[in-house]
Amino acid sequence: MRYKIAFFDIDGTLVNESKIVPEDAAAAIRELKARGIEPVIATGRAPYFIRKLAAELGIDSYVCLNGAIAVYRGKTMYKRIMSKESIEQLVRLAGEHGHSLVFQGEHAYYTDAEDQFVASSVNSLKVNMPGYDPDFWKSNEIFQMFLHCESVDEEKYQSLPGLKLIRWHPHAMDVLPEDGSKAQGIAALLEKLGYTAHDAVAFGDGLNDKEMLEYVGFGIAMGNAHEELLPYADYVTTHVDEGGIRNGLVAAGLLEE
Repeated sequence: MRYKIAFFDIDGTLVNESKIVPEDAAAAIRELKARGIEPVIATGRAPYFIRKLAAELGIDSYVCLNGAIAVYRGKTMYKRIMSKESIEQLVRLAGEHGHSLVFQGEHAYYTDAEDQFVASSVNSLKVNMPGYDPDFWKSNEIFQMFLHCESVDEEKYQSLPGLKLIRWHPHAMDVLPEDGSKAQGIAALLEKLGYTAHDAVAFGDGLNDKEMLEYVGFGIAMGNAHEELLPYADYVTTHVDEGGIRNGLVAAGLLEE
């Protein structure tokens, strides 16, 4: 089967630990486009975090914020907004435990505390620090949040109804609706394009890629992927710095060796 569209996670997939796109990966994306296959970014990052990378790779379609926003060639196709009730519950509980939050809107993001955990997690993404506005969530649409705490404190939040927590950093977790995932945004985008899941390939390496790899026709885990992701993949390619993107596209039949 010839797949029609390919989704790519960013951190640990399109970019390495230094947040650099390996040249062989960039070349593979260019070749993929030349063959008429649409490359789409599928990331937990917000749209304002990926502009430079998307421009560098010539990609103008993306699923961001773990499926909360889907854009195709510059046109917004889907949005999933967090409920104010869920956010308020988390704000109250995090306040009781002294854990900082980041609120991610469509065009900007803000924190309720400028502490070391916020700094360490955000700096690892190599993006600008959030602004400070504890009440940003009250008057803006929020698509995802960061909860800053160590793994030993996760159990304090497991009882919160309607929310899903996914760790991506020693000091931070993504917070999204319990039914939210990259797969949700991808499904919405594919429906708009008249494609099915069987028409799609996806690459990922992290815990937030489970649903995406399981959903598409051919799910590819990077060689450097979290071990818990591997059961959800149809194929495990090589490390991001060892031709992982190209080798995965070859395995999917989209590029030639």
